[in-house]
Amino acid sequence: MTNNEEFTDEIGNNHIATNEQTPLRKDAFEKTDEEKIELIKKDVENILFTLGMDLTDDSLKGTPNRVAKMFVKEIFGGLNPNKKPSSSTFDNKYKYNEMLVEKNITVYSTCEHHLLPIVGRAHIAYISNGTVVGLSKMNRVVDYFAKRPQVQERLTIQIVKELQKVLNTENVACIIDAKHLCVNSRGIRDIESSTVTAEFGGKFKDDVVRREFLDYIKLDTNF
Repeated sequence: MTNNEEFTDEIGNNHIATNEQTPLRKDAFEKTDEEKIELIKKDVENILFTLGMDLTDDSLKGTPNRVAKMFVKEIFGGLNPNKKPSSSTFDNKYKYNEMLVEKNITVYSTCEHHLLPIVGRAHIAYISNGTVVGLSKMNRVVDYFAKRPQVQERLTIQIVKELQKVLNTENVACIIDAKHLCVNSRGIRDIESSTVTAEFGGKFKDDVVRREFLDYIKLDTNF
C-alpha cells in the first residue's frame, strides 16, 4: 500500500473522527429515494455476485432490494434533512430550574469505517433556560443523528449541539456508552469492551454539576 492508503486505513481501523459534521456532498439529495434504492440494489447484487453467491436462490433473490431499501429508508434515513425531528418547545411555566435527565436512550447506529452496527445507550441532561422539550424529543434527536454512517464522538457532539439550538441554552450534556461490532466481530474481536464518549456544555463543564449528572445515570467514570 502507498503511504496515503496506509494513513486512510489507520484512520478507519482506529475509528478516528475527522469532522464533527457528517461528510455529505453538495448533490447528496438530488436523487430521489427511489432512484437511490435502484442504484444501491445493483451495487448489492454485484457485491453478492462477486462473492460467489447464487442470486437465483429463493433466499437471496430479494436481498439486494431489501438491503437497498433498508439503507435508504431505515438505517441511513437520518442523512435526509427532511426527516429531522420538529423543534417545538414549551415555556417552562412550572419554573423547574434543576437538571432534567433522560437516561438509557437506545442507540442503533452504523460505524462509517466498516458499515457495521454501533449499539448502546445515550444519557442526556439539560438545565432549562426558560424552555423545555417533550421527553420523546430527546429520543428522536438521538435516533435521527444515529441513523447515518457515524463516528461515536461525532454523534455525541451532534446530539448536544442540536438540543442546545432547540432549547436555546448551552446547558446540555450527553454521554454514550456503546459497543462497536467492527471491534466485537472483526479485527481484535473483543466482545466485552464498549466505548464511552461525552460532550458537556454550559454548566455541565462545572465539576459539581457534571458529577451530579453522572450520579443520576449511575456511571462510574472520571469525566
